[in-house]
Amino acid sequence: MDVALGVLVLVSVVCAGSALGRKLNVSVPLLLVLIGVAGSFLPFVPDIELNPELVLVGLLPPLLYAAALRTSLYDFRSNRRAITLLSVGYVVFGTLAVGFVVWWLFPEIPLAAAIALGAVLAPPDAVAATTIARKVGMPRRIVSILEGESLVNDATALVCLRAAIAALSGAVSAAQIGAGFALAAGGGLIVGLAAYVLTQLRMRIHNVAINTSTSLIAPLVAYLPAEAIHASGVLAVVVTGLIMGTKAPSMPNGAARLSQRSNWDTVQFLLENSVFLLIGLQVRTIIDGVQDDSLGAGRIWAGCAVILLAVLLLRPVWVFPATYLPRLIPAVRRQDPSPPWTYPAIISWAGMRGVVTLAAALVLPEDLEHRSVLILAALVVVGGTLTVQGFTLPALVRLLGVPGPDRREDALNQASLMQLATDAGLDRLQELRTEHDPPEVMAMLKRRTQERGLAAWERLGRPASEAATPSQRYAQLRLAMLEAERSKVLDLRRGGGYAHEVLSEVLERLDIEESILDASLEDLELPEAGGGEGLATPPGSCAHLDEAPQAPVPAGAFCADCVREGTTTVHLRMCLACGNVGCCDSSPATHATRHFHSTGHPAMRSAEPGEDWRWCYEDQLVG
Repeated sequence: MDVALGVLVLVSVVCAGSALGRKLNVSVPLLLVLIGVAGSFLPFVPDIELNPELVLVGLLPPLLYAAALRTSLYDFRSNRRAITLLSVGYVVFGTLAVGFVVWWLFPEIPLAAAIALGAVLAPPDAVAATTIARKVGMPRRIVSILEGESLVNDATALVCLRAAIAALSGAVSAAQIGAGFALAAGGGLIVGLAAYVLTQLRMRIHNVAINTSTSLIAPLVAYLPAEAIHASGVLAVVVTGLIMGTKAPSMPNGAARLSQRSNWDTVQFLLENSVFLLIGLQVRTIIDGVQDDSLGAGRIWAGCAVILLAVLLLRPVWVFPATYLPRLIPAVRRQDPSPPWTYPAIISWAGMRGVVTLAAALVLPEDLEHRSVLILAALVVVGGTLTVQGFTLPALVRLLGVPGPDRREDALNQASLMQLATDAGLDRLQELRTEHDPPEVMAMLKRRTQERGLAAWERLGRPASEAATPSQRYAQLRLAMLEAERSKVLDLRRGGGYAHEVLSEVLERLDIEESILDASLEDLELPEAGGGEGLATPPGSCAHLDEAPQAPVPAGAFCADCVREGTTTVHLRMCLACGNVGCCDSSPATHATRHFHSTGHPAMRSAEPGEDWRWCYEDQLVG
């Protein structure tokens, strides 16, 4: 009963705190930590003792797996040097450097124990950094590097921690430490790759519930065998998640893909936010544990402050040289030019620690002298980095003027990608059609496919337009119709004339259509273009766009054909060969495309205010 009540309170506080943080535009992780700290000092809140086994087995694998599912394997591979230098090089450097700082501050603590604390404090949190990074709107490459680092660094830190604990109980040689690293890395990688079998199994499971359940147990399927052979379970989980995330879009069961995404969204939300609340709830218990330590309260707190300062300063000491020294090699520099200094500055300051640090500190042997001091130091570093770096990181990004992803460029890339996908679908339709196919079926398929692609292009129009675009208006009207349809079905359900299974099937179909329409009615207003990361184009070049002139749009441009014919203009496009202004394909008359077919002029540009993208009709390329 007590456990059930505790889970209920925990989930309720997490949901309420998350909703409050979003409403106040305050960082949810930081708010939940503060709520936990306040709760730990309330008299009616019992002492919360964080079980390290619960965190390292029950929380860490699913959290890392959920993060790995959303991490691009291609981005991970393209940033592998930076990720390796941070997740392995920085963790080893931080373990040793912080360990010697702790030993210098508290000579009474054995060097092996000090290095164990260094291993505990070395890895930034897998959740805090990327949560704040995405909220701030950092460049995608920085986010990819931070995500990749946070996926792998826990594995390195736990191996360092095991070696340090082994040194506490007896002699350990450099060869043994090296062998431990090799077993952890090699074994974790092999077990993770073996999860490819699980991926193949899921491709053959068409039942949505069974398929989703298989996905939910995947972290433990990877973690437990790896740990059983003394390899890195964390690394095995990360490799499994990267493989699963890469292969999931090619799985044949669309319903299972949607179910996996929604279920892991819920799991990740509950676990990662519960983690921050649990950090705060540990405060009173940990502070009480050092009251009677022989080192003295003043010395302990001063030492913890110095350790926090060392953790903050040592990261840039490693990050800046690790960023620029490899690029002194000409081959590396040609392949990957040096980024601006603002990139390593932001990465240096995105080093928040989290619950793994606390859980790893609790793994230290119970009979270790001054163990409570080491745990307090871990708590101070976690709270200090979350507060100091977490609160100031958004301001630092704004101060340095680092541009994040440009939503206008994202919308244009999405429209271009949808256009290519639509054309591929229509080409396939032409291959499959037979003389016996009803013309009205072919026309309906073509129209529905084209409308989906046109909706993406409509997002690029004037954000302040008074009238909704055709796709938006369709969604608004269709949602109103669905509400009426659902009300009618519910009325009939109360009458009892239809079987429950029949009613449920109809309601589920309505829900699926409504969920698709809800996505199209999200806030589509795009900010002014700025920064960004460029437009993505398919491999190859387009001579039409390269040779097209940079023609400006005349003031007060309009579609003369729409005016003459009395049709509606949605968005404007201008031919780069002759300057003709026509309406887009979302407009009823599609004058811009008709102009291309009649003249053969392949290149056009947007004639909408604030837009300068171009499109080649012939090669289907954006520029």
